[in-house]
Amino acid sequence: MTISALEALERLQEGNRRFVSDSRDESSDSIHRRRSELATGQNPLAIILGCSDSRVPAEIIFDQGLGDLFVIRVAGNIVAASQVGSIEYAAERFGTRLVVVLGHSSCGAVSATIEELERPSESRSPNLRSIVDRIRPSVETLMEVESLKQSEELIRHAVRANIRSSANHLRNGSQVLEQLIQRGDLLVVGAEYSLETGIVEFFDGVPKSDGSSERPVRPE
Repeated sequence: MTISALEALERLQEGNRRFVSDSRDESSDSIHRRRSELATGQNPLAIILGCSDSRVPAEIIFDQGLGDLFVIRVAGNIVAASQVGSIEYAAERFGTRLVVVLGHSSCGAVSATIEELERPSESRSPNLRSIVDRIRPSVETLMEVESLKQSEELIRHAVRANIRSSANHLRNGSQVLEQLIQRGDLLVVGAEYSLETGIVEFFDGVPKSDGSSERPVRPE
């Protein structure tokens, strides 16, 4: 059964509240039973494009179980062709209506990008450099902002800029996803997980009561 994007978003928010308060849901069916049910198919409530960081496992921080989330993890939650294809597949094949780009505080990939822009290094492999190059556009302009010269503030804003960039890429860089969005069959939102508190804040593309979307303005 397909659920709406807003219902899926609410379930993720509720799950994260349980995770933060250490009151995780113990009422679900046993893993053995659930595994048997899923052997013939899946119906994930949300697609998560998250960072590979070991401290940010989507199923745990959203208190979800087997078959609940379709998760794609890559350093820096960047968007490349393979990630877009995976999201297209899940959205079309399973009818999943919510995509969450999930970044996190103190992201190492974002920090590495800032370091590369400040002190270019020839020692990075081409593969690592490809990740840095995808994050670079969303942080370059921030590095010119005088008020963000302190590294902690710069990284904090850069993390969110990178999340917004990935979310916008999904909204505007795939004909399949664009058509689903235009029909109202898909919602793409951006969120940040706090390593310190465990709280996930949904801050980009989240519909407000008047039907508009929450899209914070980049600091000047």
